[in-house]
Amino acid sequence: MTDPTCIFCKIGTGEVPADKVYEDDLCVAFRDMEPLMPTHVLVIPKDHYRDVTDDVPPETLGHCLAVVRDITKREGLTGGFRLMVNTGDDASQSVRHFHIHILGGGRMPRPNDQDWGEFATNAHKLSPR
Repeated sequence: MTDPTCIFCKIGTGEVPADKVYEDDLCVAFRDMEPLMPTHVLVIPKDHYRDVTDDVPPETLGHCLAVVRDITKREGLTGGFRLMVNTGDDASQSVRHFHIHILGGGRMPRPNDQDWGEFATNAHKLSPR
């Protein structure tokens, strides 16, 4: 099941080109067009799920994580990496198709060290702007 208006579905079917690093019957992984780190790969299921809470079958979730493991090895992310799954407006999910970001290739700040704005539970510790 795919959504004909979804850019990630179109990448999954090959209708839209992408710099793919992995593909099988269930998922595809490709380099992000606007990378945040030297390595920034997205892993998506080929079937359309709005986000991780959209009844994604456990086998698909597990398979996507197994693909993450293989990609991180292939990409040489031996110093570590970060996985990110944005879900919904509050998390700034920009494409409404479940996807996992793999970020690596350099040192990243801890999420606690970033300014999360007025909604942060540690907002009182942040320096005023």
